[in-house]
Amino acid sequence: MANLTYNNAGIALTQQFEGLKLSSYQDQVGVWTIGYGHTGSTVHGGQTISQTQADQLLRSDVAGAVTCVNNAVTAKINQNQFDALVDFVFNPGCHALLTSTLLRYVNSGQFAAAATQFQLWDHAGGVIVPGLLQRRQAEATLFNS
Repeated sequence: MANLTYNNAGIALTQQFEGLKLSSYQDQVGVWTIGYGHTGSTVHGGQTISQTQADQLLRSDVAGAVTCVNNAVTAKINQNQFDALVDFVFNPGCHALLTSTLLRYVNSGQFAAAATQFQLWDHAGGVIVPGLLQRRQAEATLFNS
């Protein structure tokens, strides 16, 4: 079990790919969203938040991904590997990591093989999504550094 915290490099990666909107909007499926992809019952139309509030919401939202990675990873990993895994989990979720070959490779210490697994998660609806491909490439780069 790892016991790491998500550092500034990881947060910056998540911020880059989530994007920032200080005014609420409805996502592609009509869910009210604000900040760095924050959703929930407290988000509604016409809402605005500050940069500080967006940062606080992101830290709160990413906590579940941090816990997931800390609980799932049994191998000794470095900070960059941890940050890449947390950003990954923040996007498709903890279940995706728990059932992945990526995690199996990480836990067996096969880090080069693990890094190649990120790119396999670049699809939505059976189609490669350019933004997901870029995100997975950035995660793999961070993981390898």
